[in-house]
Amino acid sequence: MASLDALIKELDKLSVNIKSSADQTKSADVPQGAAELLENIIIKLQGVKGDIGGSQHIYVQAFQTFLSDSVAPFVNLSNEIGGDVKEQGALFKKAFDAQGAFIVVASESKKPGQGVLVQLLQPTSQSISEIQAFREKKRSSPFFNHLSAVSEGVPALGWVTIDPKPAPFVKEMGDAGQFYSNRVLKDFKGKDEKHVNWVKALMKVFKDLHEYVLKYHTTGLVWNKQGKEASPSAAASPPPPAGGAPPPPPPPPVEASTGTGSSGGDGGEVPRGALFAEINKGGDITKGLKKVTKDMQTHKNPALREGPKPFGAPKPFKPTSVGKPAATPAAAKAKKAPVLELQGKKWVVEHYENNPAVEVTVPEMKQTVYVYKCTNSTIQIKGKVNSITLDGCKKVGLVLENALSGVDIINCQSIKVQVTERVPTVNIDKTDGAMIYLSPTSIDTQFVTAKSSEMNILVPQEDGEYKEFAVAEQFRTMYDAAKKKIVTECAEVVA
Repeated sequence: MASLDALIKELDKLSVNIKSSADQTKSADVPQGAAELLENIIIKLQGVKGDIGGSQHIYVQAFQTFLSDSVAPFVNLSNEIGGDVKEQGALFKKAFDAQGAFIVVASESKKPGQGVLVQLLQPTSQSISEIQAFREKKRSSPFFNHLSAVSEGVPALGWVTIDPKPAPFVKEMGDAGQFYSNRVLKDFKGKDEKHVNWVKALMKVFKDLHEYVLKYHTTGLVWNKQGKEASPSAAASPPPPAGGAPPPPPPPPVEASTGTGSSGGDGGEVPRGALFAEINKGGDITKGLKKVTKDMQTHKNPALREGPKPFGAPKPFKPTSVGKPAATPAAAKAKKAPVLELQGKKWVVEHYENNPAVEVTVPEMKQTVYVYKCTNSTIQIKGKVNSITLDGCKKVGLVLENALSGVDIINCQSIKVQVTERVPTVNIDKTDGAMIYLSPTSIDTQFVTAKSSEMNILVPQEDGEYKEFAVAEQFRTMYDAAKKKIVTECAEVVA
């Protein structure tokens, strides 16, 4: 049985190598169906061993080992620090446990359609959203740098939606939190080694996750081609408690009229008379006012200007009309339903939120893709497309193969784009935060930028890793008397 295990591992490595070679060369020297044939042989051998899927699958066991060797020590250190770090550590563990359950489903099931896949990923996506929301509501926390380091890196769990090379995505997301991790090291190095070890443990989590994906899912998440149909119930959230929502409270009792209230017919005459009597006092009306001393004057005492205004006058009452009740904030800012449809020759992708598996398959190269107002989502575009536009998006990852004309990024924040084959031009306008991952066949891509900041281009190296280059943001302009024209040059050093 030990020799059978060794044979399965060797065949698995050979399958990964053939897939990688086929993706890189696309030549007739590497049979494109060889990897699939080897996968079928591996599945049959695992069936002989009683290891066809589920918790006994080789890459499921490897992920469980990763959870115990990497994630568990990090969570333990978070518990030792306590407070907000401990709370977020529990959410962090919940997210990785959800991914572990999803990987078990993948080992037992065929790859499902888009709708079922989104439902299966819902627990993981929900956990990521909870971690990021926890960080946002704890901005005043003394551990905000800790919370931010985790929040920026945890989207690495979205690698399960990346095809064909998810490992670089994991490394990219893991590196995204290093800015805050370095702040933690700066604050606690030499003072409290517990926090230093916490940072090392967090970096180890993403490093080990990158190695796991690179070893077992080199060209994308491995599904069981001979498995059962994936069921959304495998990742369904627990149902709400029986009985539904509690009934609304009863209306307040109607108070009996006492005959002395001011709402009666002539009840308003007394206050009105008192008001005219005060006005008729003339200059004597100010005798009852207290004198403002120097220690009460805010312009001479800065301490009085801190916090809310202590002497703010109440706002006057404005009765609303009976027929038109005031709109609630929820009604005024209702969420729009996501849209994914073909309009003429343009694919429209709008209003997706917290969705790590938006997929657009473009059958004709004349068609374009327009992505609008999407948030915290990953969009994968398969096939050759004329052009792609990202407009008004925030924290969106875009994975594309070929764009004949180019990619336009407009009015966006925190955008990441990965090119797997080729794109000639990338235009970036009014955008804060853009990371562009080029492929070996697209290193001659031209970039046109305007009114943008925090732009980086990542170029693949011979060892498979990426080297990051910053795009200039500041320029120096002067008049050249010899050439009799305006000359502009970079005002900063760009590596």
